[in-house]
Amino acid sequence: MPTSFLEIVELDDGEIVLQRGEDDSEPLVRIRFSEESRLYMMDNALEVAKIMIQAGVQAAAAIAEQGEQEFDASHDSTAHVLH
Repeated sequence: MPTSFLEIVELDDGEIVLQRGEDDSEPLVRIRFSEESRLYMMDNALEVAKIMIQAGVQAAAAIAEQGEQEFDASHDSTAHVLH
């Protein structure tokens, strides 16, 4: 994904989205809390959504890094000779 400015926005219907700041394309992430959840969070739904998105980005980065390390290990440039 190209580098761009991202924003977290709470829409009029209560849905919280992660979207690109410079265009009106489809949101990258959508979060919708039930009324019961919103009552439990006491008007902190946006803060909880921010934390959820941050955790997701961190997890994706860790998974990508692990995949790169596994790829590098499987494509070791040292020659192996079997006799």
